[in-house]
Amino acid sequence: MRSFDRLADLEPLVGQHIADSDWITIDQPRIDLFADATGDHQWIHVDPVRAAAGPFRTTVAHGFLTLSMVPEMGANAMEFRDVRMGVNYGLNRVRFTSPVPVGSRVRGRFKLLAYKPIEGGAQITFEVTIEREGAEKPACVAESVSRRYV
Repeated sequence: MRSFDRLADLEPLVGQHIADSDWITIDQPRIDLFADATGDHQWIHVDPVRAAAGPFRTTVAHGFLTLSMVPEMGANAMEFRDVRMGVNYGLNRVRFTSPVPVGSRVRGRFKLLAYKPIEGGAQITFEVTIEREGAEKPACVAESVSRRYV
């Protein structure tokens, strides 16, 4: 984990790779819980028997499950000691570039694209590349915008 004493320490790092998260295993219980939470029970995600005969030969994580892991990945990749609260502000761009088969390990790589001071903190934009261990292409690339308050 990379630690910053002050949120403002990010400002001169725009354009740089900042941190990587730990690897996280995507197991079937996580996929099933996401399906239950979102109502997306498509067989490629939740039916291992049918998925074994499908295009990926196993179940795969929802793209939005992969994307929803960005906050978890960010929390274990970076720490801002003076931040009292952070909120998701939105996404500028998201692409799901390859599937995440069940049992895969993924991690987030964070590149700082923008730092904009706002009242009480900063708006920060990261390019988050979610890698799948052993895969040539990332599973997802997204621009994540958040606001952090000190």
